[in-house]
Amino acid sequence: MSDLAPFSATSPVWRHRARVLKALGHPTRLFLVHHLARGETCVCELADLVGADVSTVSRHLGVLRDAGILADERRGAQVFYRLVAPAALELVRGAEDVARGAVARDAAALAGLTAEDGAKRAPAEARS
Repeated sequence: MSDLAPFSATSPVWRHRARVLKALGHPTRLFLVHHLARGETCVCELADLVGADVSTVSRHLGVLRDAGILADERRGAQVFYRLVAPAALELVRGAEDVARGAVARDAAALAGLTAEDGAKRAPAEARS
């Protein structure tokens, strides 16, 4: 028997899964999850690391928090975030593996095209 929930586009289980994946669907948010796996960090420090203003980074963090990936804690004027769903880091690592495979396939395809293009040029150059 499968451990998958029956599919329905309105099913809360499938909608939440999609929400988690969508939350991870931005390079800045992938970086934030990867960094926060090292430990709790203040928004101001994260903004410096990302090279964006605090309000932009706060919006990204809010998306991750709302998806259940991060938790926040206010301490005076500062807000600290921490990773509460370590499985999200595994998703990030899985995405890295998939991306590496895609890059390798693209590089091989490009090398093939380059070799093919060189073979087509060689006879033409020999005639000149």
